[in-house]
Amino acid sequence: MAKPALVASRFARYRNTLVISLVALLVLPLVFFLLKPAAVPDLAHGNLAGAKALSAGWAKGQMIVLIRHVERCDHSRAACLNLPDGITDRARDVAVGVGAQFEHLGLDKADIYHSPLTRAVQTSGYMFSKAGSGEDWLINCKRSMLRDALAHKVAGRNLVLVTHSECMAALEKALKLPSSTLGYGASLFVSTDTPGGRPHMLGFIEASDWRSVAFNRP
Repeated sequence: MAKPALVASRFARYRNTLVISLVALLVLPLVFFLLKPAAVPDLAHGNLAGAKALSAGWAKGQMIVLIRHVERCDHSRAACLNLPDGITDRARDVAVGVGAQFEHLGLDKADIYHSPLTRAVQTSGYMFSKAGSGEDWLINCKRSMLRDALAHKVAGRNLVLVTHSECMAALEKALKLPSSTLGYGASLFVSTDTPGGRPHMLGFIEASDWRSVAFNRP
C-alpha cells in the first residue's frame, strides 16, 4: 500500500523540479534583457524628444559631438578624391551635406577639432572649411576618449570632433553603452547637461538621415 504513495511523492518532487526549471528558463532571459545596457538612440526618423533635446542642448552650448570621417578611399573601390589615404571623391558631397546641417544648428558657439589622419583632415575641411594640424588624442583614443573630450569642452560652447569609429566606440564604452555600428559621416551626440555632472549619451544621426530629424521639418 505504501508503494503508490512513494511513487506519488517522487512524481511530485520531479514535477516541482520541472516547474522550477521551466520558470528559470522563462525568467532568466527577461532578467538578462532588463540588465542589458540600452542601445544608443537614433535621433532621426521622427524621434521628437531626441531632436528637441539636441536642439535645446546645442543652443546652450552643452553638446559634445563625435563625427566619423566620410568614406575612406583605401577601403573602397570608388575613386579617391586625391590622396590614397584620404576620402573618396563621392564622399566629398556627403561631408559638405553634413556640414550644412551643423551650419543649420549653428556653429558660432562651437569649437572644432579633427584627427591628424588624412581622411579626417579632408572630412573636416569639407564639412567646416577647417583643416588645421589635427589632434593626436583624436586617433589615440581607446583609453581616454571621454576624459580628453571633457578636458577640451568649454562651458557654453559645443565641442565638435571629427574622428574615427574606434574613438566613437571608446566613448560608448566609457559611458557603459553597447558599441554601435555607425556609418561614414555619422554623428554621435553627448550632452553635458546632467544633474550629477556625468555626460549623458543623447544619440546618433547617420549622414543620410539628417532630413528625417524632427527639428528639420517645416
